[in-house]
Amino acid sequence: MKWSHSSLKDFEQCARRYHEVKVLQNYPREDTEATLYGKEVHTAAQEYTMGKPVSEQYAYIKPIIDALLTKQGRVFPEVEMALTVDLDPCPWDDPQAWVRGIADLLIVDDESKQAWVVDYKTGSAKYPDKSQLDLMSLLVFAHNPDIFQVNSALIFVLKDVFIKHKRYRTEENTMWWDYRNRVAKIDKALSNGVWNPKQSGLCKKFCPVLTCEFNRRNR
Repeated sequence: MKWSHSSLKDFEQCARRYHEVKVLQNYPREDTEATLYGKEVHTAAQEYTMGKPVSEQYAYIKPIIDALLTKQGRVFPEVEMALTVDLDPCPWDDPQAWVRGIADLLIVDDESKQAWVVDYKTGSAKYPDKSQLDLMSLLVFAHNPDIFQVNSALIFVLKDVFIKHKRYRTEENTMWWDYRNRVAKIDKALSNGVWNPKQSGLCKKFCPVLTCEFNRRNR
C-alpha cells in the first residue's frame, strides 16, 4: 500500500469514499475550475523559480518567491520524495515506495544544516492543515541526513497568509510513530474489508460516491 498526505486525509475523512475512489477507482477524480487554477499557479511558480518568465496573470507570486530565494542554500522546485516502509529513500516510481510527497519548493543549506520547505495553496486559509508540513519535514530529513532543522510553511498565495512550522530531527521517531498508527488503520480496512462511511458536510456537494446512503446529490 502506498500513501501520501492527501490519501491519508481522504481515508480519515471517510473510509468509504477512500475505498470507492482510491482503491476500487469507481469514481475517477475530475478537475474543477479551482483545481485547474491551482495547477497553473504551481507551474508558474516552478518556472519562475527556474528563472523563466511569468505571465502577468500570475505576477503576484513573484515577490513571494523572491523573498523565499533570499534564503541561503541549494534550491529545488517541485521535489518528489519517496520512502520505503523501512524509511529508506527510494525513487518516486519505485515499486517498494511506501510514502510519497512533493515539496513545491525546497531549499537546503548544508552549512547551517537547515532546510526550508513550502507548499503553495490557492484555496481558503480558513482551516490550514499543518500536518502536511510534518510529513514534508520527515521526507526532507530522510533524504538529507545532515539536516537537523526543517523550517516549513503553507503559503496561501491569494490570501497573503503564511502558516509557519518548525521541526527538528530529534522529533522524527515520535512523528513516524504517529503516522504508522494512522496508516495502520488503512491496512486494517484493507485486511477486513470494512470501509465505514463518515457523514459530514462534504456529502451533499462534494462526494462523488453516488451509491452511498449519505450522498444527496442523486436525490
